Amino acid sequence: MELDPLILSRIQFAFVVSFHAIFPVFTIGLASYIAVLEGLAFKTENPAWIKLSAFWTKVFAVVFGMGVVSGIVMSFQFGTNWSNFAQATANYLGPILSYEVVTAFFLEAAFLGVLLFGRDKVPAGLHLFAAIMVATGTFISSFWILSANSWMQTPAGFELREGVFHVTSWSEAIFNPSFPYRFLHMALASFLTGGFVVAGVSAWYLLLGREVEANRKALSMCLWLLLFIAPAQLVVGDFHGLNTLEHQPTKVAAMEGNWETSRNVPLLLFAIPDQENQRNLYEIGIPSLASMILTHEWDGEVPGLKDVPVEEQPPVAIVFWSFRVMVALGMLMIAFAVAGLFLRAGGRFARNTWFLQGLRFMSIAPFFAVLSGWFVTEVGRAPWLVYGIMSQAESVTPSLTGGMALFTLIGYIVVYAMVFSAGVYYLMRVLYVGLEDRHDEEDHEAERPARPLSAAHVPFEYGEEKRSTPANQGGH
Repeated sequence: MELDPLILSRIQFAFVVSFHAIFPVFTIGLASYIAVLEGLAFKTENPAWIKLSAFWTKVFAVVFGMGVVSGIVMSFQFGTNWSNFAQATANYLGPILSYEVVTAFFLEAAFLGVLLFGRDKVPAGLHLFAAIMVATGTFISSFWILSANSWMQTPAGFELREGVFHVTSWSEAIFNPSFPYRFLHMALASFLTGGFVVAGVSAWYLLLGREVEANRKALSMCLWLLLFIAPAQLVVGDFHGLNTLEHQPTKVAAMEGNWETSRNVPLLLFAIPDQENQRNLYEIGIPSLASMILTHEWDGEVPGLKDVPVEEQPPVAIVFWSFRVMVALGMLMIAFAVAGLFLRAGGRFARNTWFLQGLRFMSIAPFFAVLSGWFVTEVGRAPWLVYGIMSQAESVTPSLTGGMALFTLIGYIVVYAMVFSAGVYYLMRVLYVGLEDRHDEEDHEAERPARPLSAAHVPFEYGEEKRSTPANQGGH
């Protein structure tokens, strides 16, 4: 069997990006939450806020480390697998990725050490400032990365000379047509991810009866955040969809499973796209609702996939179903946020077992929603790498063989499996111990090596011993 280097390179990059994306989308939201906790601790000196901040800073350290390790190799693939693309777009992507390192990564690196190891070693105000700077750095990083990716979706501010992109307007290129919507959409997704993870872990601890006061506060904060952010994401998603309809109509047609350009297009709840025969099987839909959502008119015209040649159509089934998974999970998030509001009467949100158990499972829902949205964005762009200008086939490295691509793909899978296993192990150690007391942390300070993953320095046995002390059993 002949190995296709293009297909294998696409699979490799999809695997690496998908694996990496779940970490920054969490740390961006979590960094902002930690900054808020540090601000509350600085203002009130309430031990609950200090415990929460110390605990979630440890979680942040582990996840941030996994994100750095999994993401640092992505740019190398531009040279190894996509050299034609790297050469053609270097005038724009080169500076943009450099700006991300200089303005964001250096900022995060400079203050992350202070945040992780500076508690009680630097003034409280400086520790708060470090938390704010780390949170700011995560957003600056996402700004540049999303600008680069959005430019590939809706290229602007350039001219093409001899197959090379030359920037003619940096402002138009950076703030390309889809960037504002995609940046805001991803920012809200980060807050949703961080909010649901914190809510899920807090719910788990409440079910176990551990650190009830602190975790009740954390859960209450998250539910207020989710109550506003989850519906806001629906609104931003609508504007993002309208922007995509304007600039990438074929992607929208794939999302809707719409083959013929027509009016009064139904919103398909279920269908099996048959791309070979350019039709859907077993359609179940709501009449005219797709037209209403996409054009805000019941008889609005929705583009069809047949408007472009078959070879320029994306893999419709992947885009179609990924979009529905993303929307379904988004609606479920809204439902939980609203349920939390109704359960606030009498503090039932912190005692209702069914609700707390549901939040535990919902802690992973944002990750699946983010990955589904990423599939819609990236697979829906196919077969283009720079939309409408440079195809994936034109971008791949000419000398790359299928064997080479397969070898590196297997290598990434093996290495990333090791990274993920180690990260989950350390993360479980942190979660097992929970919101340990400040003095307990100080007793073990001398045991902590100066590296990020050492934030999970307490062994499982210590957490078990701690919970079995007479003081924790109600003794003296």
